[in-house]
Amino acid sequence: NKDYSCVKGFCPSFVTVTGGEPKKITAKKITEKKFNADSTADEDFSELPEPVTARCDVPYNILINGIGGTGVITIGALIGMAGHLEGKGVSVLDMTGMSQKNGSVTSHVRIAATPAAIRAQRIATGEADLVLGCDILTAGAQDAISKMRPGRTHVVINTHEQPTGHFARQPDWQFPADEVRALIDESVEGRADYIDATRLATALMGDSIAANLFMLGFAFQKGLLPVSEAALMRAIELNGVAIEANQQAFRWGRRAALDLHAVERIAVPAQPLVLRMPETLTTLVRYRVDYLTAYQNAAYASDYQALVETVKQAEAKLGQGDKLARVFAKSLFKLMAYKDEYEVARLYTDPAFIGKLKQQFDGKLTLKFNLAPPLFAKKDAQGNPQKAEYGSWVWPVFKVLAQLKGLRGTPLDPFGRTAERQMERQLMLEYRERMTALLPTLNAERLPAAIMIAALPEKIRGFGHVKAASVQQYQQELTAAMASYENFHAGTPQRLSA
Repeated sequence: NKDYSCVKGFCPSFVTVTGGEPKKITAKKITEKKFNADSTADEDFSELPEPVTARCDVPYNILINGIGGTGVITIGALIGMAGHLEGKGVSVLDMTGMSQKNGSVTSHVRIAATPAAIRAQRIATGEADLVLGCDILTAGAQDAISKMRPGRTHVVINTHEQPTGHFARQPDWQFPADEVRALIDESVEGRADYIDATRLATALMGDSIAANLFMLGFAFQKGLLPVSEAALMRAIELNGVAIEANQQAFRWGRRAALDLHAVERIAVPAQPLVLRMPETLTTLVRYRVDYLTAYQNAAYASDYQALVETVKQAEAKLGQGDKLARVFAKSLFKLMAYKDEYEVARLYTDPAFIGKLKQQFDGKLTLKFNLAPPLFAKKDAQGNPQKAEYGSWVWPVFKVLAQLKGLRGTPLDPFGRTAERQMERQLMLEYRERMTALLPTLNAERLPAAIMIAALPEKIRGFGHVKAASVQQYQQELTAAMASYENFHAGTPQRLSA
């Protein structure tokens, strides 16, 4: 990633990787694979049956939608150029809106046998023959749904779940995949193909930008485009950008249309079957004890385990299960394992970090770390620290810091004097004291309120000034939740705000 604007989030986990390329399946490996296109005979990848192209005696309407920066407009331009090369009438209307801010982008493409047959650029209500949904949310938006008609429209949808701006403002927002899919199915009465093009294209080509060309190939092989492969290949050449990669992505899409499972097996090789038993309180705590031991030391982890055991025993007397202990174990761990300078250094110098890089990239890599050290970072106009890039020279510093984690929370901790670190330690101590103080008055009626109080730390998110803002909201909700608990009397339930 060479665009620093992409890593301005305040989390210290952002790393700029240069000098390498994402791992992908090489051409040699591809030609060695066999592809079962019709379940009866193996064929080489190069041997793909030609589909019947869609007719355009009357204008054939293609609605392409997605989000800005992913090449949606390019797909419309390629289809339009392919139609032009074949001497057909073509109209391409792009509607970019707020695409520069990762917003919705739509391209109306109309192709007819002659230019005179096209009298309007915009696709009318219910007149789309194909909806190429490069993003499932924009494909399920009202403007796109209004262009669909049962019996006429066919849709090809990329099911990759790309979070929207709502997620940045509402961290608990859930992607409505099932609802959107049901709406699309209802609008086209089942004439829909769903494919995680982003996942497959990234695995095959090493770059998610290939997803839209992958979908274009998928739609072509399904007979949903009124232009030939030769015209599309020539259009890609004329575009002059990543010609070979785009043509290869297109061919992978064609193969996926013939046998999606075969392509998936190549893109994402089968992993050994791992049976996961339901997580118990014991396994939940064991993992966190191991983590806190590495984070600080065995005594720190033992303290955590003892506190969870205290809550577990108090809850067991009620005979209501162990939900409070589970929630408490997760929240206390979150507060005790706050990510400070020592922890950032430990995670970066952990061999697992380099191992993951090698799994994702080929070549000689150069790393730059995007950090805002509280003792050295420059401040913006609001007084908030600003991130900056630090080169590989910080690696020895990380190694030293990781070894000094024993200073955490002691008078010798140079970072412990910052407002953020003091806030984090105070949150942890207050939470421990608060939950311990609730136990003597805990009963079955008060248990739901206690669980709500125990879960509130999960709302504390982010780093630096971002975290400070979430703490303010946490404190407000805590005040209301404590009032509910203290005013809750046996036999007179109180309604608790979620």
